[in-house]
Amino acid sequence: MGGAGGGGGGAMRLSPCQAVLALAIALNLLVLYYVSRLQRRAARRPRERGPASAAPRPGLTVLLREFEDFENYVPEVARAFLRQRPAPPVLVVADAPPYPPLRLPPGPGPGARLLVLRPAADQPAAARRPEAHVSTEFVALVPDGARADGAGQLERMQEALRAERGSVRMVAAPVRALRPLQCLDLRVSLRRWAAEYRAAAAPGLCGALRGDAVVLLRARDLFNLSTPLARPLLTSLFVQTALRGWAVRVLDVSFPSLHQPLLTSSHNQWKADRRAQASRRRLFQDFGIKRVVLEDGREQWYGCSKETPRCFGTVHDDTPEYLYQDRWTPPCCLRALRETARYVVGVLEASGVRYWLEGGTLLGAARHGDIIPWDYDVDLGIYLEDVPNCELLRSAEAGSVVDEKGFVWEKAIEGDFYRVQYSEHNHLHVDLWPFYPKNGVMTKDTWMDHRQDVEFPEHFLKPLVPLPFAGFTAMAPNNHRGFLELKFGAGVIENPEYPNPARKRLDKGAL
Repeated sequence: MGGAGGGGGGAMRLSPCQAVLALAIALNLLVLYYVSRLQRRAARRPRERGPASAAPRPGLTVLLREFEDFENYVPEVARAFLRQRPAPPVLVVADAPPYPPLRLPPGPGPGARLLVLRPAADQPAAARRPEAHVSTEFVALVPDGARADGAGQLERMQEALRAERGSVRMVAAPVRALRPLQCLDLRVSLRRWAAEYRAAAAPGLCGALRGDAVVLLRARDLFNLSTPLARPLLTSLFVQTALRGWAVRVLDVSFPSLHQPLLTSSHNQWKADRRAQASRRRLFQDFGIKRVVLEDGREQWYGCSKETPRCFGTVHDDTPEYLYQDRWTPPCCLRALRETARYVVGVLEASGVRYWLEGGTLLGAARHGDIIPWDYDVDLGIYLEDVPNCELLRSAEAGSVVDEKGFVWEKAIEGDFYRVQYSEHNHLHVDLWPFYPKNGVMTKDTWMDHRQDVEFPEHFLKPLVPLPFAGFTAMAPNNHRGFLELKFGAGVIENPEYPNPARKRLDKGAL
């Protein structure tokens, strides 16, 4: 006990200096602890680059994207905008280094810079990302040949856009003396691979523009698009914004032009037109748009033809690839199937071959008067005994036959039936299934593992009756509802479903 008492009496006392030193050490350790925690938290967060990582600074960046290497006014356009006060940064964007090289003015402030989108092995990823080069709130998309004249157009456009609410996410000002500006509505359906332009319902409030204009939008909106600077720039921009429900308002503001016409020779104009057509074709192919309806009703097609392969590959489990992408049959494929079906029906009728709409093709005729929007071939039943009446079917027994219209007639390798392909390159097709009566029941020699591939009483074919289908009249069983419900089940006409619901089910809200 005495030892214990003696130990307590010898406790060390801290001097005031020692106490201050101990407190300082403790505070330093505490600071180090919290700094370490903050660093660990920051390391766990995804790193952000570009304007999204910091609040954008006021003002705008002038961005020039649409110009031709071989003849342009890009340096003059940049110089004109750099004369504004305050001078906006000017960013010139090209797919590859322009040739001949552009002589961009340095200008006050950041001046004009060139951004090349093509990857370069010696450059970091951010070097070719336009969002990493724009730190302003707004971006003005300026076409080649536009000129700023000091009338305050850019400031008025910024004020107008800040005042907008709702769906208006862009404002535009036409460029005088270039192509007249058209205000259009634009409807895009990725499910149907289609875009349709119409005259705008409300003057000055547009879904798309055709012509030359300066378009102003927020940088965050532009760079949140999937492909913000694809060419043709305005076509690409408005397809993407139409899918988001955005609108553009045309203001009572305009910009003068530097030169009219923009291209000074017919040869250069021809080169520019060809490049524009190629860019437009590539853009719609990249976006998966096969059919474009212009405001005057004309159609443009960007899908399969007789000279190109069909738009989708081999079908597995009765479910084509496009259904997994929540799309239906490309319209160019439906058009080719309609053309092939009409042609085959004409040949069969002229040859005295009895035929009828079969399976899903008959279902499409009963439900839509057309091919089912997600179907990928056409099926016809024929009487086996009538095959010798058709020279093309007889010839197909010995091998493929390309007829005078470019359609390919052949015996299918999968079994005892015939196939007519759209062309040698494009294998969209009509299948012809030879049936024969046996004790009053129609049967055949090749059966596929399809729900609808079953025998049926011959009385459905006596007589055959006309039925509208795909823009013409074809022959069909006399009681098509009874025929279809025998093959598919009750209520099949009123209750659409994809061919293999176990793989992919139809969203009924999409109809």
